[in-house]
Amino acid sequence: MVKRAEGALLQSIRIDRSAPQTLSLQITFGLRDLILSGALKPGERLPATRTLAAEFGVARATIVETFERLVAEGIVVTRVGAGTYVSEALNVDRPVLAVTPSVPSVSIARLARGMAAASGRFGARLEHEPRPFTTAMPAFDAFPMAQWARLSSKNWRMARHAVLGYPDPQGYEPLRQAIANHLRVNRGIQCDWHQIFIVAGAQQAFQLIAATLVDAGDKVWFENPGAIGARNSFVLYGADIVPVPVDEAGLNVRRGLDLAPEFKLVFATPSHQQPLGSKMSLERRFALLDAAEQTGGWIIEDDWDGEFCFEGPPLPTLKGIDASGRVLYVGTFSKSLFPALRLGFLLAPPALTEYFRMSLEAYSPGVPTALQATVADFINEGHFATHIRRMRKLYAERYQALLEAVWQHLVDWLDLVPTTTGMHTIAYLKPGLDADIVSTAAAKRGVTVTPIARFYLGPAPHQALVLGFSGFTPAKIQQAAQILEEVFQGLAPRKRKAAR
Repeated sequence: MVKRAEGALLQSIRIDRSAPQTLSLQITFGLRDLILSGALKPGERLPATRTLAAEFGVARATIVETFERLVAEGIVVTRVGAGTYVSEALNVDRPVLAVTPSVPSVSIARLARGMAAASGRFGARLEHEPRPFTTAMPAFDAFPMAQWARLSSKNWRMARHAVLGYPDPQGYEPLRQAIANHLRVNRGIQCDWHQIFIVAGAQQAFQLIAATLVDAGDKVWFENPGAIGARNSFVLYGADIVPVPVDEAGLNVRRGLDLAPEFKLVFATPSHQQPLGSKMSLERRFALLDAAEQTGGWIIEDDWDGEFCFEGPPLPTLKGIDASGRVLYVGTFSKSLFPALRLGFLLAPPALTEYFRMSLEAYSPGVPTALQATVADFINEGHFATHIRRMRKLYAERYQALLEAVWQHLVDWLDLVPTTTGMHTIAYLKPGLDADIVSTAAAKRGVTVTPIARFYLGPAPHQALVLGFSGFTPAKIQQAAQILEEVFQGLAPRKRKAAR
């Protein structure tokens, strides 16, 4: 067990010098309650008598008397030359003090109007357990940990004020410069690093955009089906979400104009639609840019996994062909590196750069500098580009493994949609099958398949599942497909087709 050098901080114990009980007795009661409630664990070291005496402002003899009482009760033990510890004898099951928290009902709690209105409109976020076929799960097993550890160790040895002090709310300048260069070279986006702001993941970027641009009641086009977390951000700020249908060519701009011609914002995933996987056609892209220019609206381009195009060249980003400065480009390292980073970025149009700078300076705590410096070095030393190339190849292999597993085990129950990009694909269920029932049954067997209905505002037109493949080896994909086959057989037995 790792022990604290000076023992636990016991500042929750309060003493009252005007009370009839002696100070020793008050401290004894306080320590006893902490130990018996489990706040202090068996084997945990208590502070030295001199330390406690100084912290409570009492004589050392008072603390010695307290410890003697607790030793006599068998609650603590003293080890000569080592200190005083919570007794290991307490490391047994014992009654837990019943505590009934007072939780006000929604009708009593005084919420902000925005939260009160939004709470019933939030979409349930997806699960992120690392088990097949969870979506948006990077290949943890293939991440270059040795290189990352070297760079991380180097950056933790920077000057202490840089590592331990408050980070720049706008982001670490070398990282902003590295991202700008990467976007120019690899994504065809001409930009200046001053337009880039570092945020704690794409979700914070969406909240920042909503806080800066959205008034309650503003019309916001949203892909339907679409990204749940991003949608929740705009719901919270009172946006009037306009569900715009998506087809094989991406967001249906003409339908959006029919539904809400005077829109404030559009949320789109042009490179790889979330979750259907379609790529927005160039015709639709130009139509969307023209609509935004005509109405004075803004477009959020969420390029969440556009780096992973593993067959043929990727389509240009929407930002790369934006001549009017209407696109806000959001990127994340949660998919390209790993989600625990909680690191993303916003590329703002020139007209909005100063407003986002102002917002971040006003209330953003920033992202730890050492973490940003590690990512900057990872990019500048070429590791990021190498990693992306490896992941494109690896995800192509894992997608192929999914295709083979579906043909071997699942072809009687679902039709897999081909993909050449990203980390997941869609599977449409055969008639008579219910995605929610399949998902629930599969979850009990340790397999995650997400009903596509979770992404829709309103009823889903199809029974379909979202299957992630990027984070799982071919062996795990094959094993999960076999389990899913057993699930289907239990729900809707079918005669297997002859093998090819």
